[in-house]
Amino acid sequence: MKIVVCIKQVPDTSEVKLNKETNTLIRDGIPSIINPYDRHALEAALLIRDDVGGRVTVLSMGPPQAEDSLREAIGLGADEAVLLTDRAFAGSDTLATSRILSRAIEILGGADLIFCGKQAIDGDTAQVGPEVAEFLGIPHVAYVRKILSVGDNVIKLERLMDDGYDIIEAETPVLLTAVKELNTPRLPSLRGKMAAKKAQIKRLSSVDLNLSEAEMGLKGSPTQVNKVFTPEARAQKKELTGTLEEQVTALANELKNMLV
Repeated sequence: MKIVVCIKQVPDTSEVKLNKETNTLIRDGIPSIINPYDRHALEAALLIRDDVGGRVTVLSMGPPQAEDSLREAIGLGADEAVLLTDRAFAGSDTLATSRILSRAIEILGGADLIFCGKQAIDGDTAQVGPEVAEFLGIPHVAYVRKILSVGDNVIKLERLMDDGYDIIEAETPVLLTAVKELNTPRLPSLRGKMAAKKAQIKRLSSVDLNLSEAEMGLKGSPTQVNKVFTPEARAQKKELTGTLEEQVTALANELKNMLV
C-alpha cells in the first residue's frame, strides 16, 4: 500500500512574534517543530504500514530548513521523504499550497492513502487537506479519530463530530485528516535517528512540478493577508484571597456586579 503523509514545519507557537511592517511571522531564531496534528497523521500511516505492509512517503513544502522535520519523520519510521522547495512557492495561500502538494503527489505516482493533520497550528484553516483531495479528484474524510479496519480497497473509520462520531467506509484512494484523539505519536528510536542522518531527501521545484507563476506563490493565491496583529489584552485580573468559602462568596459578588 502506498501512503503519503503531508506535514508542515511550523514555528513553536509559544515563541511567535509578528513583524508589524510586513504582517508576517518572525521566524529567525524561532525553533520550528512538526505541526502537532501532522504527527498524529504520520503515526496513523506508520501503524497501517506496519499492519498491512506498504511504504510511507512524507511530503512537505517549505524552505530548505524544512528538511529537518522530514528527517525527524524518517527517524520516526517513514520510508522516504520529499521536500518541495522553491522561492516561487513563497506567499502561497491554502489554495496554491494544495495545488503544489497535489501535483507532487501525482508526480510521485499517487497514493492509496493520503494523511494530513486536521489543520496547521500557525494558520488554523483546516483547508489544505480537503483542497488536496479536490485537486486529485478523490474523496476525503476530515477529523478522523479512529481507524477501524483497512482492506485492499476500502478503509473503515470513525469521524469526530460535535455530538459524537460517524462510522464511515471509504474506497481508496482517499485522503484523511487526523485529530489528536486518533493515536499517541511514537518517539524516535536510536536506529531511526541514525537512519534519518543518512537518508537522502528528494527535492522538487516548480520546474519539476511543471507549475506556472499563476498557479503558485502570490500570483496563484486568491487570498491575501491585509493585516496581522496580536490582540491587546483588555481583561482586568483580580486575585481572590481568603478561605474557600470567602473566595466563592467574593466570586459570586463579582459575577453579580458584572451582570448589573
